[in-house]
Amino acid sequence: MQSLVASILALFFLLGALEARYNLQDDVVVSATIVVDKNGHGNFATVQQAIDSIPSNNSQWTRIHINHAIYVEKVVVPKDKPYIILEGDLDHYPVIEFGDGGNVVTSPTFIAHADNFIAKNIIFKNTYDRIDFMADVNGRPTTWAVAAAIDGDKQSFYQCSFLSVQDTLSDARGRHYFYECTIKGAIDFIFGSGQSLYEKCQIVSVTDVIGFPGYITANGRGGPDDPAGFVFKDCHVSGTGPINLGRAYGNHSRVLFSGTYMENIITPQGWMAAWNTGNEDLISYSEANCSGPGADLSQRVTWEKKLSDEEVESLTNAAKFIDQDGWLAKQPK
Repeated sequence: MQSLVASILALFFLLGALEARYNLQDDVVVSATIVVDKNGHGNFATVQQAIDSIPSNNSQWTRIHINHAIYVEKVVVPKDKPYIILEGDLDHYPVIEFGDGGNVVTSPTFIAHADNFIAKNIIFKNTYDRIDFMADVNGRPTTWAVAAAIDGDKQSFYQCSFLSVQDTLSDARGRHYFYECTIKGAIDFIFGSGQSLYEKCQIVSVTDVIGFPGYITANGRGGPDDPAGFVFKDCHVSGTGPINLGRAYGNHSRVLFSGTYMENIITPQGWMAAWNTGNEDLISYSEANCSGPGADLSQRVTWEKKLSDEEVESLTNAAKFIDQDGWLAKQPK
């Protein structure tokens, strides 16, 4: 009997911890649930059909539950359809995939333009650049092949995967939160001008596919007062190397890796100014309290920024960096 009580209490505290971590609310009303099933056992057979069924200018949270399957389709969440939750099965994640490439605007498998959007337990994949082959696939060189492009504000992603080789995740603009996600690629595979916190994520390099050093990030922050930047908190960088932590796509590019374990795949210099060579003093690339063989700072570029503890905390604390108005706590489970 005591062991049963102890087990119940342990489960109670575990659920409480998960709720606190996710910052999601029980009391936020989800007005409807739509089921997508490829085999006809739901309301719709495709994800896009389910999204299309939601009225424009929707003001109530709607859950779209996607049953396990591989959905070969391009999916767009329009700007005028906020308050959507895309949710896969916890034990068997659905896959949304498509094979288009050559253009960062037209190639994305998934696009989310809307504000107030949540995705959970879904794999987003672009199959144009084959992850398991060398760069030249059937005479076709590796090129832009975006798995997901997000440019709405107040978007969050939980236990999702983003898979491609080049330009995997277009984190274009807006405030975003990623928790326990996996992002895989080789060239600029997290890029854009988003204001985003990646917490406990798996960053997986596949530079063996391309045969030369790649880049994890290509941040496009454009000015000193621009709040944009990519912050990686308590993440894990693994896979094949060599790979750089980032190259500067914007003249005030900002990236921080904090408390992150790095396998021995990071180039000694770590960073490249790229398009902004000569303006390195404007770039804010930093590492704080990282570990692992790839976190050796002895040969890093001389212009890498050393942040104070207060500066690190202001970027790694969600409430200070992306959640000043408490939007995460207003999102439902």
